[in-house]
Amino acid sequence: MLSVPFDLSGSQRATLDAYVAELERLNRRVNLVARPASRADLERHVRHCLALAAKPFPHGATVVDWGSGGGLPAVPLAVAFPDLEVVAVDTVGKKTETVKLVSRRLDITNLAAWNGRAETYDGPAPHVSVSRATAPLATLWAWHTRVCQPIDLEGDVWSGLVCLKGGDLEGEIAQLHEVAPDVEVTVSGLEDVLGPEWSDKSIVQVTGL
Repeated sequence: MLSVPFDLSGSQRATLDAYVAELERLNRRVNLVARPASRADLERHVRHCLALAAKPFPHGATVVDWGSGGGLPAVPLAVAFPDLEVVAVDTVGKKTETVKLVSRRLDITNLAAWNGRAETYDGPAPHVSVSRATAPLATLWAWHTRVCQPIDLEGDVWSGLVCLKGGDLEGEIAQLHEVAPDVEVTVSGLEDVLGPEWSDKSIVQVTGL
């Protein structure tokens, strides 16, 4: 069973295992992740996404995943946080159809998919946006702020835009501040969450409108 460093139920872990199996099967026909991808590779993708489970989201929030592909991180988040409504957005129809298929087969009732360009998104308005290696921060922030809605924040929860990123982020952050000088950017390394082998990966949170 998929090993994750978070307090998930046996049922949630079983659903994530089933999702990995679906990814492995479907990736042979649809380029959901980089090919070829072994089961270990796919488990690593899911584990990476679950770094976002290190902190809760606002209760009852709508979370939009920009450029979700085959559901990363939308599917792991929907499984880990059943009180959320998660929408996977992607321009490739085969990928959003895959998310819908996974939602039906695994009975993930709080997961939906929207096919089209992020600039024209007109689905459920997000309280929080997420993304994994999709676009620069400035672009993601523009997508988020065009359609986001406010929500009451209680305690230490995710808000605004939350991204899984890798490598040197200095240039991206500078570009974001050029177009949105008043936003606050917080970068947290993943080594404390997932282990030292993830030292080159970070969670980037952007807040402030």
